[in-house]
Amino acid sequence: MTVIPAGTEVSFRITYLEMQDDPGLDAPEMPEGVRLEHAVNPPVRFFLTMYEAVGRDYEWRDRFDQAEKDPEKLAGFVGDPLVEMWVAYAKGWPQGFFMLDRRESGVCDLAYFGLVPEAVGTGLGGTLLRTAIAKGWTRGVSKMTVNTCTLDHPRALDLYQKMGFRPVAAEDRTRVLHRDRDTSLHPA
Repeated sequence: MTVIPAGTEVSFRITYLEMQDDPGLDAPEMPEGVRLEHAVNPPVRFFLTMYEAVGRDYEWRDRFDQAEKDPEKLAGFVGDPLVEMWVAYAKGWPQGFFMLDRRESGVCDLAYFGLVPEAVGTGLGGTLLRTAIAKGWTRGVSKMTVNTCTLDHPRALDLYQKMGFRPVAAEDRTRVLHRDRDTSLHPA
């Protein structure tokens, strides 16, 4: 096990992906015991709770920084009627979520997608992603977009590509780690 300590600056790559054609997916049924709920007008704190639960191990920090520096802009994003938040629940607690952002005309951006650590590996991820894609395409758009980076789950990029997203651009950046990072859990 190799741990990169918090405070270390690391390099990472963002990959931007697009899906130009509707794959014709129907939203699959959730696995037994899982229900999907549309979070209507969620409070910012609920969004941040899900954002942290899913993104904690992947250095999702940008929205926390925004909550401190520009809380009105964050509230505008979360509360925008063209931004939808969907949460998968099982056993009485959230398993994961996705957000569809249609603020750009003709585009549905899969702004956030992921599972809480306890739900990773249960098979829910593929079903939830297919559901997000199916819902995105029913919103009258001409393309869907998503991005991921090498700090995210190591299978994220492959999963998006298997679902039909294609890379269109990449960008290299650096970030100072907020938490210790166990590289055996997150191979580059």
